[in-house]
Amino acid sequence: MCAQARVLAMHSTPRLRQSWQRAWAALGATPEAGLFERLVACYNEPHRSYHTLQHLAECIERLAVSLETAEQPGEVEVALWFHDAIYAVRRHDNEQQSANWAKAACLAGGASSEAAGRVFDLVMATRHSALPETPDERLLVDVDLSILGAAPARFDEYERQVEEEYAWVPRWLFRRKRRAVLREFLDRSTIFTTERVREHLEARARENLQRSLARLAD
Repeated sequence: MCAQARVLAMHSTPRLRQSWQRAWAALGATPEAGLFERLVACYNEPHRSYHTLQHLAECIERLAVSLETAEQPGEVEVALWFHDAIYAVRRHDNEQQSANWAKAACLAGGASSEAAGRVFDLVMATRHSALPETPDERLLVDVDLSILGAAPARFDEYERQVEEEYAWVPRWLFRRKRRAVLREFLDRSTIFTTERVREHLEARARENLQRSLARLAD
C-alpha cells in the first residue's frame, strides 16, 4: 500500500466506522468484537496496491449517494465491506473465500440465514464473471466498478496500482490480459447497470478505458 493511500485511509477512518455501524444496524445484527479491526488489517496487507482501504473508502463514498435505492441497504453495505476481504493475486477463489467469511460473520452476528445468504451472493457478484441479476447486486457491482469512471488522474493511478499488484506476471502477458479485461468492459452496451451511476460515470469510464487501451497497445 503506497504512502498516499495510507494517508487517505487514515483520514477516512471516521467515515469507515460510520459506514460499519450503519451497515450492521440496518442489517439488524451485531458484528463480533474485533471484526472491524480484522477487516481493516486485511485491506492494509502489504501486497495490496489497489484493493486497499483507499478502494474501500471510495466505494463507501459512492454507495452513500445511492444507498436509498437499495432494497436491503444493510446487506449491500456489509457485502461491500467483505467483497475484497480476502485478496491474494495468485489465487482464483478470493471472492468465494470473502463470501464465505461474510456469510459466517452475518450468521454469528445474529442475521437471518436468508440475509446471510443474500450477502454471500452479493459478494460473489463482484467476481464480474457475469452480469449481476438482482437490483442490489447491480448496485454493488456498479459501486465496485466506479473506479472506471474516476477522474483521469485517479484512474491512471488505479491502473498503476493494478500493475503493481501483478508485477510478478511477465510484462507482455499482463498487457495482453489487461487489454482483454478492459476491452470486455468497453464492449458492453453499458458498463454500469444502475441509472444513477450510469448517468454520472458511463461517459468518463469509456474515455478512461479507451485511453488505457491505447497506452497498452503502444
